[in-house]
Amino acid sequence: MTNIIQQPAPFDLVGDPVLIAGLGQGFEATLNWRVHDGHDERTGFFNVGGGTGEHGQFQVQAVIGAAAFQLDRLFVEVYEESARDGSEINKVIVPVIYGPRIVPGYIGYRIHVVQPGDTLSAIADANYGDPGQFPLIVRANPMTIDDPNVIFPGQALRIPIGA
Repeated sequence: MTNIIQQPAPFDLVGDPVLIAGLGQGFEATLNWRVHDGHDERTGFFNVGGGTGEHGQFQVQAVIGAAAFQLDRLFVEVYEESARDGSEINKVIVPVIYGPRIVPGYIGYRIHVVQPGDTLSAIADANYGDPGQFPLIVRANPMTIDDPNVIFPGQALRIPIGA
């Protein structure tokens, strides 16, 4: 076993800070984290376990702050820097959706289970008071909504909420 990210799960809707948790081990008990969209990034490091070869649990609050992310999709990475050459080894990458890019003041989301006759416009109107805000729901659910004109009863949609 090398490093494992248990939180966030792939395509979770996350806020700021991004909470990263899992199991890992690194040279001199040090691991690094990175959150990025390919245009901007935030980085840091933390200690885990008792030293090289010892695995331990970790929890990190990766503060994003004023990062200039251009995409809703981010990548959360945890990795070790090689003692030999400084390269990144034992890297684990999890894609996530960044809520603050979708709604200002992002604080979390509601779950809406699609009922027969629901439309994204009607769901947006019920949650935001504006049927034209349905793209926010589409952006928060890229793995669930393939076509905004087609949703199915029983689908659980995340409705991002801002302050």
